[in-house]
Amino acid sequence: MNQMNERLNQKIGLGTAPLGNMFRDVPEDEAQATIEAAWNAGIRYYDTAPFYGAGLAEIRLGEFLSKQNRDEYVLSSKVGRVIEEETEEKDGLFEFGRTNKVITDYSAAATHRSIKQSLERLKTDRLDMVFVHDLSPDFHGDEWIAKFEEARTGAFRVLTELQEQGVIKGWGLGVNTTIPIELALQLEEAHPTISLQATQYTILDHENTLRRMMPEVEQKGMDIIVGAPYSSGALLGGESYNYGEVPPEIKAKIKQLKDVADRHGVSLKAAALQFSTAHPAVAAVIPGSTRPERIQEDLDALSAAIPDAFWQELIEKELISAVAPLPNT
Repeated sequence: MNQMNERLNQKIGLGTAPLGNMFRDVPEDEAQATIEAAWNAGIRYYDTAPFYGAGLAEIRLGEFLSKQNRDEYVLSSKVGRVIEEETEEKDGLFEFGRTNKVITDYSAAATHRSIKQSLERLKTDRLDMVFVHDLSPDFHGDEWIAKFEEARTGAFRVLTELQEQGVIKGWGLGVNTTIPIELALQLEEAHPTISLQATQYTILDHENTLRRMMPEVEQKGMDIIVGAPYSSGALLGGESYNYGEVPPEIKAKIKQLKDVADRHGVSLKAAALQFSTAHPAVAAVIPGSTRPERIQEDLDALSAAIPDAFWQELIEKELISAVAPLPNT
């Protein structure tokens, strides 16, 4: 990722799950305006996945980025799901996405097919990074270990070869939990160099990640992309916490965080982005949005002044870990 950092103007990118019609039916003009706002604001890292609306986010992103100089931006997508022409009834996160059937498959053949499909939808000839998507207990339950083994002998080997050949610059996992990343780092035959970890290194949730995953990541020299820095919206007043309902104890913690933030004149958005990016292993944070005006808000929040007293009060009230790396320290 260090080489790619030279092509990034900020330590922030655009996550495109919302552009796949996550939670709502996003008009096409609104989606394109959001991507354009990110580009015009200088954002040059874009992350997407076939899973986001059964290819919808990739199609929308490709529509805009295909008109730009490919050497000017960094692009990542994911494998583990193949999109079929056959349709199916949708529900859940992407019930408003395309109706194409989505097949979960971490084999070598499916990995090649998934990448080929992504390149077509994105209208590009290459991806910079590829993440093995949702190879995790939250999606597969007790079957996740079997899925992990399928990926170990399939997707991991394919992506390792592509990186060694210089076809991609890095690969890893894109998951909402930490255990799969920790396990992948222990493999002798696989060498993931960058992973996308969503929901578990945020100002709301970080204790376990900080003490377990991050030391392993630093020891092995892996970079981390932080996804869902606002805990899928809950931190900023949304109704979703880590893609589910907001538990009462989380609502209480958010209120405590907001009370401290208000006393110090700090926005929770600024605190969230700056907390996640302060860790030396974090290469970028990728909040997602479908609102063009939110893009500049994110950029302003990333550079907003936050007094040290704010962070100290959070530590004293045990709202954040006392050993977490903090901005400007």
